[in-house]
Amino acid sequence: MRFYSFEELDRDARVISKAVRDEFAPDAIVAIARGGLTFAHAIANALHLRTIFSINSIHYDDTQKLDTIDVFNVPDLELYKRVLLVDDIIDSGDSMVEIKRVLLEKFPQIELKTAVIFYKPKALIQPDFKISKTDEWINFFWENYEIKG
Repeated sequence: MRFYSFEELDRDARVISKAVRDEFAPDAIVAIARGGLTFAHAIANALHLRTIFSINSIHYDDTQKLDTIDVFNVPDLELYKRVLLVDDIIDSGDSMVEIKRVLLEKFPQIELKTAVIFYKPKALIQPDFKISKTDEWINFFWENYEIKG
């Protein structure tokens, strides 16, 4: 298992944001909740972009992969042309494939690109913008918050 720190997020968000700005210039960002929220927020700040939305997908129960993918809280992207879909990691790729399918079916006018911090080389889909390839389980700093007592 690998720990991913705030300092790494700060560095990686700047790197991805520059590439996204130079190569794509999105009109909107959609964060995949919950894992993609922190990274998407950092990218939106770096790009001075206020049109940021979230979408929910459930494919894991803690570390256990489920047999189904539930996509819900789909944002209204009718007014946008270029949308950046952001998550923390593409593991199997199942969720990203399904979320892309749902968004493009509902909003065929959008050009949709993906951005992640980590991706697994054997995933069904490879991201358009990425930082690192991994085969490890990643423990992101934002996952370490828990109410005790």
